Amino acid sequence: MEPTLLHLDDALMVVDKPAGLLAVPGRGPDKQDCLSARVQQCYPDALVVHRLDRDTSGLICFARGAEHQRTLSRAFAERAVQKRYVACVVGRMEGEGEIDLPLIADWPNRPKSKVDHVQGKPSQTRWRAAGYDAAADTTRVELEPITGRSHQLRVHLAALGHPIVGDPLYGQPAARLLLHATVLALPHPADGRQIEFASLPPF
Repeated sequence: MEPTLLHLDDALMVVDKPAGLLAVPGRGPDKQDCLSARVQQCYPDALVVHRLDRDTSGLICFARGAEHQRTLSRAFAERAVQKRYVACVVGRMEGEGEIDLPLIADWPNRPKSKVDHVQGKPSQTRWRAAGYDAAADTTRVELEPITGRSHQLRVHLAALGHPIVGDPLYGQPAARLLLHATVLALPHPADGRQIEFASLPPF
């Protein structure tokens, strides 16, 4: 699948990324095809502000030019950007809650992360169960990361005993990771007005 351009102006781009496509180049010549490279072929001033995992689909934004990149990066750092995800997880989850488990890179097993109560960085995720599929024994869950650690949603849910369906690192691999960035709300980098984008999960 190809990425879909959802919004374009002089300061901001918003793209719907398909699963399986890197957001930025990886290590090695076989990992140079990525969303940022494809976007920059058409819009050379498009600069990375945040990332999605290769296997995660959904909304990602780019700044057009260094000034707007600084503005957007500051908005992310100050938690003025709201991101919401939808996932399907293994097993039954009910109700809603907040996961508060510190995370750190699992260096011997890169690119994995892990819970570490001594050296881990504070990490919080809000969650709400949105429906249980008894036949598949899976739950659709709405997720809102408060912090933005690497693999945060995947590690937090796995730590609860409910790995995301199709997660090759923290669960059982399948056709694809059932995790989609469905809402992105942020202050526009040019004038600060609040804007919001939405993308329905393809699962």
